Amino acid sequence: MKLKNITLWIIGINVVLFLIFFILSAMNDKIYNYVAFNPELFLHGAYLWTLITSMFMHAGVSHLFVNMFSLMFLGSFVEKLIGSKRFLGIYLVSGIVAGLFYVLFAYLFGGMNISAVGASGAIFGIAGMLVILTPKMPVYIMFIPIAMPIWFGVVLMLLLMWILTITINLPIGNAAHLGGLVTGVVYALYLRKKYKTKAKIISRFYS
Repeated sequence: MKLKNITLWIIGINVVLFLIFFILSAMNDKIYNYVAFNPELFLHGAYLWTLITSMFMHAGVSHLFVNMFSLMFLGSFVEKLIGSKRFLGIYLVSGIVAGLFYVLFAYLFGGMNISAVGASGAIFGIAGMLVILTPKMPVYIMFIPIAMPIWFGVVLMLLLMWILTITINLPIGNAAHLGGLVTGVVYALYLRKKYKTKAKIISRFYS
C-alpha cells in the first residue's frame, strides 16, 4: 500500500489522542504517567514504550496547537520533497533520538524525574532537513515580522527557547529539540550526497 498524506495522519493521531487522554485524565490524573517519557524510569527499564507514546502526547491545548501548526507547514513541505515513506521514517527516528538526547542531558545535568511529552523533537528533525536541503528558503519565525533564511530561523528558535529555559526556568525540552535537529541534519546530508543534482535544484528553487 502506498503511503501518502502522512503529515495529516500524524496531526490527526495527535489530536485524537490528546482528546482521549484529556477525558481519561478527568477520571484518573495519573494516566499520563503511562504515556509521558520519564528518563529515570526509562533508564531502569520501566515504561520503555513511552519513548514512542510521548511523541504523540501534549501538555495542553496551546502546546498541541503550536506543534501541529508547525508540523502542518514544515511536514507537508518536507513530505512532498522526500516522499511519504522517507518522511514517516525520519519523523519517527527524529522523535526517538530526541528522547534519547533528553535522557542523556537529564543524566548529565539533572532532571531525571522530569517527564516530557510533545512532538517538537520530531518536528525539529523535519526542520533540520530543511536547514540542509533549502537553507536559504525565507521563513517567518514566531512574532518577528521579518523574513529570514530557514537555517537562521531554526537556530534562532533553538537559542531563544534555551534562553527562556535558563532565564525564567520555562520547562522546554531543549535537549530533545537538539537531538531531533541533529537527526534531521544528518539524514539531509546523506540525501544531499546521494542525490546531488536533485538536491542542488531544490536548494536553488527555494532560495
